[in-house]
Amino acid sequence: MPERDSEAGRMRHLFCYRLRDLAPKIVPGRSERAWMDATDQRFAYRCLPLTIANSFGWELLLPANVSAEWNGGSDLDDISVEVDDEAWSGGKLAVSHFGHGVLTFQTGYLFRTDLSVGLLVRGAPNWPRDGIAPLEGLVETDWLPFSFTMNWQFTRPGRVTFGKGEPFCFISPVGYRALDALMPEIVDISDVPEEKRHFEAWSEGRLDFNERLKQNEPVAVQQGWQKWYIRGQSPSGAPVSPLHISKLRLADPDDGQD
Repeated sequence: MPERDSEAGRMRHLFCYRLRDLAPKIVPGRSERAWMDATDQRFAYRCLPLTIANSFGWELLLPANVSAEWNGGSDLDDISVEVDDEAWSGGKLAVSHFGHGVLTFQTGYLFRTDLSVGLLVRGAPNWPRDGIAPLEGLVETDWLPFSFTMNWQFTRPGRVTFGKGEPFCFISPVGYRALDALMPEIVDISDVPEEKRHFEAWSEGRLDFNERLKQNEPVAVQQGWQKWYIRGQSPSGAPVSPLHISKLRLADPDDGQD
């Protein structure tokens, strides 16, 4: 077994122990979304926090097509599940396990993380599905000796389909034990002149740009939008933060076969 990092809160390892020969593929989260591609001039990608969130973790991909139908009841048999690959049928991939319109997927792994690091388990960010919504969980994978499932809840009676190769689960390591040491503080921005100066420079610049854009000023129209966030710049003239990122490049899991 690989040696685990003993320094609390440091994210160095994410061990993915396959529970059987067949297990869903794990890949880095993708920043692209079909609905974002379809926006006018792909303007959705101008929102850097959106695209970073899309790739802030790893996707578990479906190895087969899964269709499920819920009749609105609370019993287990009120959801019917179909998997189009015999190798993944019989509850190996998707099943009605909890009732109450909840569809359950098996991840096929036991996950382990470093001390004080857990996994935020959810659906792929900003990937909406009609008729069903992902349920989120924070799993203490720094000690937990058993696996977990990924669950989706129907939002109304009907039929949903998950396509082969689509993500059914999204995992993001987080230093969850540090949260109870945080104390949110509410402060009037006027009490912090430097922060107020930076904010007002941004606010005034944004209002001015939007007004020029509204008036079809050629320079503003050609620019399209302000790129301060994407470039890590502040309109107040502050230096670019060395912490700024414009893209996440997560590693493909090492299966030890190279």
